[in-house]
Formats: sequence, structure tokens, C-alpha cells
Amino acid sequence: MYLRTITRKNKDGTEIKYYQLAHNERDPKSKKPVAKIIHSFGRADQLDMEALIRLCKSIARVCGLKVIALDEQSKNNEKVKKVKQLFDAVKIIKTVEIGSVEVIRFLWEKLGIGETLRTLDCQRGCQINYEQALLAMTANRLCEPESKLGVWDRWLSKVYLPSCDTLKLDHMYDAMDHLHSHAESVERNVFFHTANLFNQEVDLIFYDTTTASFSIDQEDEDIELDVDADIDGETEILGKGLRKYGHGKEGNWAPQVVVALAVTREGLPVRCWVFPGNTADVNTVKRVRADLRTWKLGRALFVADSGMNCEKNRQELARACGKYLLACRMVSVKQIKQEVLSSKGKYKVLQDNLHAKEVIVGDGERRRRYILCYNPNEAKRQLNHREELVAKLEEILNRHKENDCTAQWAIELLASKRYKRYLKITKDNRVQIDRKAINEVEKYGSFSD
Repeated sequence: MYLRTITRKNKDGTEIKYYQLAHNERDPKSKKPVAKIIHSFGRADQLDMEALIRLCKSIARVCGLKVIALDEQSKNNEKVKKVKQLFDAVKIIKTVEIGSVEVIRFLWEKLGIGETLRTLDCQRGCQINYEQALLAMTANRLCEPESKLGVWDRWLSKVYLPSCDTLKLDHMYDAMDHLHSHAESVERNVFFHTANLFNQEVDLIFYDTTTASFSIDQEDEDIELDVDADIDGETEILGKGLRKYGHGKEGNWAPQVVVALAVTREGLPVRCWVFPGNTADVNTVKRVRADLRTWKLGRALFVADSGMNCEKNRQELARACGKYLLACRMVSVKQIKQEVLSSKGKYKVLQDNLHAKEVIVGDGERRRRYILCYNPNEAKRQLNHREELVAKLEEILNRHKENDCTAQWAIELLASKRYKRYLKITKDNRVQIDRKAINEVEKYGSFSD
């Protein structure tokens, strides 16, 4: 339904408009829509506009709308025009972002980072606001990552951080040195502030390492200082370079650093460390022990993977944290193969995919507790996978009558990570399936590290 306008031309050339209320109906014969007149309002120049407005208001009331008369609308247009003229006289000189930066600043204070850094600045008697410089670089890293020069030269002019207006570029670099020299205090204060904020119980500490490699040709050199010439040309090492050649987690060999992180059971960071790239996982525990010992974490259980499991580390952890839980390579430890796996006892069903059994070896304070874990679903999956591999190997070996280990296909097969563990070379240099290795795997296939 709609308001229809039609025009009629008189003999003298004048035109007269008529208003009609109409709606379209489909003609049963032509199947085309045809306008059907419901009501005729008459000539437009003789129409009672008040009656039409009343009709509009009645319809609007049912629809929950408001009708503005022409005189009211003209008044509103005058007001809009005046407001527009007012804003035309205003020129925008500069706009800055405030929302995201303000949220970051709020979290900065809520987590106690700002208070900790300001306290350190006060203790050192710093006249420069390093805390705000670090806030600016942190906010930039979260919003629009730039270099220190980019933060100072480009990014600060686009956000609302008036406290950073007096900062200079040198202050950005000095702030990083300032933070590095007090990293331990900052990490400790922020951690305990956050732990209290979220009511965290620091009863479990998970620890692991990873690597970060660099696309450079040479590793960092150690910083050395020549000692007096009378002492046989000896040198004193002042500092060890961090970027050293090592095997990365990606399997490459490149200059890298080792990054370590300790977190709580909820994933809340406790502290992080950066070690030289040639540092083995087992050699990081002593440093971690020394650093966390001063934190007085109480009854904290240190949890790490099998890369940390060695006798030296266990002794270090016993001195530092008291209790620890280390993953262990089941078939590579003699004590586990001889005493733990052969112990009697039933598994306790914790979940459908997790059964566990506790085994204690030794007596007194020197005893060790082992937790054997069994996953029925994983054991079944590995069994099916192993049977497929053995069947595939049998098929490959049957295709070659002379299983000479020097043949190209045999060399590739022996080098394959997928098949080599189930193969052996006989005394007459022939490739065969190692049934003993398969039986050994099946023997421990019902267990999981």
C-alpha cells in the first residue's frame, strides 16, 4: 500500500496533481501487477493537509514511530544549520588515539608494574621518568610494534600519553638498560603482586626452554680483558656472548639463544631467563635454582620435561625447591626397566584415557616415587600403527630378492626415521626386519612416559 500521485493536463496547459491511496494486485489474466485505488484524496492544491497528517500520526502510533510536521521539521533544520555553522568555524588540528593506550596504562598500574618501576627510580634518585618510557614501549609493542626510534619519532605523536612529551630518544635506550639491571626485582615484585591479585596458589612451577635463532653469519664473541703482561698473557673473561651456535628446536644449526620460562599451573609467568645458545637444558637448572631460592615460594613443586632429568639436576632441585616432578624416558633408564615396570599393582583409572600407578623405589628420604601412566587409546593407536609399518616393510623386502644393504633402496630405507628402528643388518650385509626390536617395543607398548 502506498500514496500514489497522478497528473492531469488541462486544455490551457496547466497540470493538476491528485493523491490516491493504492495498492498493487496481480491481474488474473495478464499476470501483471495492476494498481487498485482504495481511496482518492482529491486535488493536491485543495487537500486538507491536517487530515493527511492526522492519518500519518495514526499509522505512526501503531508502528511506534513519530511524525514531525513540516513547520517542526523546518525549525529543526534551522537548529541543525546553526550547529553546522558553529562547527564550520572549528578546525581539527590533530587527533590522537586514547582507548587502547588507556586500557594498557590501567593494566600497567593494576599489575603493579608502574609502582615497582617508580619505586626503583626513586631509590636510585633518577630525574628521568624511565617508567613512562617503558610504558610507552610496552604499549607500542601491543598496539603497533616499532623500534625505539619509531616509538619516539613517530608513534608517540599518534597516541595520548602526555607524560611522555618530555622524553628524548636516549631515554628510551637508557630505560632498557635500567630495566635489565633491575629485571629480577621487577619480575619478583610483579609476580607476587599478580599472584595476590588473582589469589594464585604457587604450588606448581612448570619449567621449559626453547630457542630463538638469528640470521647472522657469526656468533657473538666473549668479552675479554687483557691482564698484566707479567702474568703469562692470561686473559679474564668479563662476559659470555649470548648468540652462540647450537641446535635449534626447529632442527637447524645457527647462532641462537636459549629462552627459559617458569609458569604456574594457571600459566602465570614466574620468571624468564636467557642463556647462551650452546647451553644444554640440563645446565640451566642450577641458575634457575639459585634465582628462585631467594623468592621463598614455599611448598612449590617444580615440574619439567625429560630434558632436565639427570642426577646433577635432581640434586640441584632437591636443594632449591625440595620437591620436583620430572618426566623420564622410560626405556632408557635402567632402574625403571628393571624395578619400576616389573612392580606389581593395579592401575588407578583417573580418566578413560589416563590410568596411573605409583611405584616407590628405595626407603627413607632417598626413596623415589615413579608414576606410570597408561593411555589405552594411545596404546591401541600405536599398536595399529606398528602393525601397518611392519606389514609395509615385509612388502618392501619381498619385492627385492637380494636384500643387499648397499642397494639404493636399502640405504634410503635404513635412513628413514619411520622404518629404521625396525630393521637390522645381518652379518652377510643383508637387510632384515628386527623382530627383537619389535618385541621390545611391544613389551613397553602398554606403558607411556
